[in-house]
Amino acid sequence: MRILIANDDGYLAPGLQALVNACQGLGQIDVIAPEQNASGTSNALTLTRPLSVFTAANGFRYVNGTPSDCVHLALTGVLGYRPDLVLSGINNGANMGDDTLYSGTVAAATEGYLFGIPAIAFSQLNRGWQHLDAAAALARELVEQVVAGGLAEPFLLNVNIPNRADALQLPRRITRLGRRHASEPVIQQSSPRGETIYWIGPPGDAREAGEGTDFHAAAQEQVSITPLQVDLTAHASLPHWRARLNVGVAE
Repeated sequence: MRILIANDDGYLAPGLQALVNACQGLGQIDVIAPEQNASGTSNALTLTRPLSVFTAANGFRYVNGTPSDCVHLALTGVLGYRPDLVLSGINNGANMGDDTLYSGTVAAATEGYLFGIPAIAFSQLNRGWQHLDAAAALARELVEQVVAGGLAEPFLLNVNIPNRADALQLPRRITRLGRRHASEPVIQQSSPRGETIYWIGPPGDAREAGEGTDFHAAAQEQVSITPLQVDLTAHASLPHWRARLNVGVAE
């Protein structure tokens, strides 16, 4: 088996090294990750400048671009082969609910999925890398489980793991994405030149966090495993808009 591993915290992130270490023995592993922290870059591809691929002393390759750039380059020429599985993470902090739309960690896995390759994104619930070894051990076990079930069809999983030493023994739940309130207000400051600058504010509180959501599983200190899809079509509203705009069905 051939595995491509990426992340969004950068090629020097402890979470990336932990995931690579945990997957040793599962097959051939190649790492292509961002040169710098690229959190919040979503599925962005760099189209306004060329990209470069470098090799670190530990053999990891890194790209001066986004997580999606890393996986896209890997799958369209840099690797020279098609991997069987794409993994992303382990992220420094949770990626749940609306956050998955912004997450570079989830985006790296999504890029693999868009190419028809099974993909899994891993995140720890809290920042700081506490009990990272336990999260990595759980990631390894989940990878072994999905591989045992077959990789013939592409899938996209988003996994959030509590920062606990007993992560491997925690209950695991198949969840749906919850929802958040709107983000907190921007943080306004003055630059050394007296110019007004802004920082994006922290995320809002969970709005839909009932049973069955990833937020609920996290609150119960359970491992959340959310199957994702890319189709953003509002299928239930198609008849409404056909009637409202008096248009037919696409042929």
